[in-house]
Amino acid sequence: MKKGYFGDFGGCFVPELLMPPLMELEEAMKAILPSEAFQKELRDLLVNFAGRETPLTFCPALSRRLGFEVWLKREDLLHTGAHKINNTLGQALLAKHMGKTSLIAETGAGQHGVATAAAAARLGMKCTVYMGAEDAERQSSNVRRMRLLGAEVVAVESGSRTLKDAINAALRAWISLQGSTHYCFGTAAGPYPFPDLVREFQSVIGREARAQMLERAGALPDYVVAAVGGGSNAIGMFSPFVPDASVKLIGVEAGGTGEPGCMHSAAINLGRPGVLHGEYTMLLQDDDGQILPSGSISAGLDYPGVGPEHAHLAAVGRVKYGVAYDHEALNAFQTLCREEGILPALESSHALAYVLEHAGEFKPGSRVLINLSGRGDKDMDIVEKALNL
Repeated sequence: MKKGYFGDFGGCFVPELLMPPLMELEEAMKAILPSEAFQKELRDLLVNFAGRETPLTFCPALSRRLGFEVWLKREDLLHTGAHKINNTLGQALLAKHMGKTSLIAETGAGQHGVATAAAAARLGMKCTVYMGAEDAERQSSNVRRMRLLGAEVVAVESGSRTLKDAINAALRAWISLQGSTHYCFGTAAGPYPFPDLVREFQSVIGREARAQMLERAGALPDYVVAAVGGGSNAIGMFSPFVPDASVKLIGVEAGGTGEPGCMHSAAINLGRPGVLHGEYTMLLQDDDGQILPSGSISAGLDYPGVGPEHAHLAAVGRVKYGVAYDHEALNAFQTLCREEGILPALESSHALAYVLEHAGEFKPGSRVLINLSGRGDKDMDIVEKALNL
């Protein structure tokens, strides 16, 4: 396999001005990341600051209703409320060991921005977060949290005013700031080595879940399900299970409203290969190769592409990628609240929605593990408006 590629997907398609910091990051991954000193410091942060390991929760009511075991990996219980802190602590610590003093980041739903701001504050670094202006409006509570944590939040007004445009702005800023600044990329996408780096830090999810299932259920899960936007929570959950042929892996993309011609974020199911944000992957694009606007009730899934490792796993058939729609995610959100007393993020609700809507496709009595990647506090305004509560 070529360096930086997963089969046909991946690579590093960036301006020459961005090659030096990417090469510096690659060298740091080889020299610093595996060292005992770095790993010890990171373990301490993950345990005593972020709150790992996260629990595995069995859902008795859903399991009775559906006829198979439903288990949740509770990344929603981490500090800052989502899986994002696994990656930001790792990247921030690596940047500090590299001698950087500042972090920049992009964010969609705001969870990565909050997690980057928290990691920067903990490690004594400056932080600037780029966020699409539309996302900043619909996730205003996270904007306030970032500012309280000391970060500068830059609302990006260009393009669709969402995650794609925030990434564009952050990459442009990095060109002039690279000497003192690390770009803390939020998902398992972008130019090499970011997909590898993010998977490295997020795979703690799957490693824990694999061991917990063996301990609690006495066996590996039969199915593992996770929502996919750029894909960091899903690749973190999937990667330790990929070698286990008995475990079926299901990624769930956002289908938007599901109406004809609606905007959606199902790049694997409905996209074509192309280049965006420094990577060759599956993208939503027109016949001329222009990126199409994406859409989802979930800001964190509102992205017109997907990480290259997901594109590869789909191409070789190791992971099945399905679609869940806005109304299905809203139903799953309410279902988990009322039947299990757990408030899920709208991103995670897409994964649960797929299980609820396709329950007949899961074998009776089987073990279904869902990655609950974040909590739903940030989504209350959206949910209340959508449901007229």
